[in-house]
Amino acid sequence: MNISEIKSKIESALPGVSVKIVSQSLLVEKPGNLTRVVRYLKDSPEFRMDYLASVTGADYLDYLESVYHLYSMAKKTGPIVLRVRVRRDEPKIPSLARIYRGAEFQEREAYDLFGILYENHPDLRRLFLWEGFEGFPLRKDYLQEDSEILEAEDIQWLEEHGIPIPEDIRKQAHELKQQGLRALAQKPTKESGV
Repeated sequence: MNISEIKSKIESALPGVSVKIVSQSLLVEKPGNLTRVVRYLKDSPEFRMDYLASVTGADYLDYLESVYHLYSMAKKTGPIVLRVRVRRDEPKIPSLARIYRGAEFQEREAYDLFGILYENHPDLRRLFLWEGFEGFPLRKDYLQEDSEILEAEDIQWLEEHGIPIPEDIRKQAHELKQQGLRALAQKPTKESGV
């Protein structure tokens, strides 16, 4: 079955749901309709998409996107690729963890690295980074820290773990904190050839 036929079947079975073909994948135009579309693809005898292989995030500057690859192990078909787009300032998408248990960690990864909020997720918290980490490092507007400069929180953690810090580094971190600044890496310039 080709992507146009899948689109037609989804829209016929789910009145009010609109999907758009985007490069051999289907964009669910309203994020709130994602669970209806997925439930249909999973439960429909015609599709039986019983396996969610991946949930990934992407940043396109104007919007964030969550991408899903569905397969049918029963029918040995797939993938059907679904996409959902959300605004950067309101990145909310329904969680699929109650439909596919395998979505739980993958949605946490996309939340951790892109800041996509999967609503009704059973345990949405950072997966790789620690609680309190500022920002989402795979967003294109993320400002990376300068790894050569320690901040006050870094020094506190190191000292709590028995690692001595030289006084000049401690002073630099204290000055940054007093100024309300962070140790951000300088972006390369065109003149530097990077």
